Amino acid sequence: EVQLVESGGGLVQPGGSVRLSCVASGFTYNFNFYTMDWVRQAPGEGREWVATINSGGIGTRYADSVKGRFTISRDNAKNTLYLQMNSLKPEDTAVYYCQYGSIRGQGTQVTVSS
Repeated sequence: EVQLVESGGGLVQPGGSVRLSCVASGFTYNFNFYTMDWVRQAPGEGREWVATINSGGIGTRYADSVKGRFTISRDNAKNTLYLQMNSLKPEDTAVYYCQYGSIRGQGTQVTVSS
């Protein structure tokens, strides 16, 4: 059974940075074989795709709303997915989830506020 556990969220001031982590377990094959996503859900809003990293870790894609500010990466030796978030804005406030297919973790809250 695939399990994803996110961490690293918290309260951040506008313009600040935070790095989210997601530790994965239960995959049939090595973690590096799997394309992974970050998605987020703001209060009262639907789920929004944020970023994707392909199985090789070279190809990445970003939502326009985060492009140039967020960086998705992975450490396959540690079965861990990351999201480095810089220049944070209040509209980035959301619960952030790592995702494989339809499987998500419990999420980690990021609140951007002064």
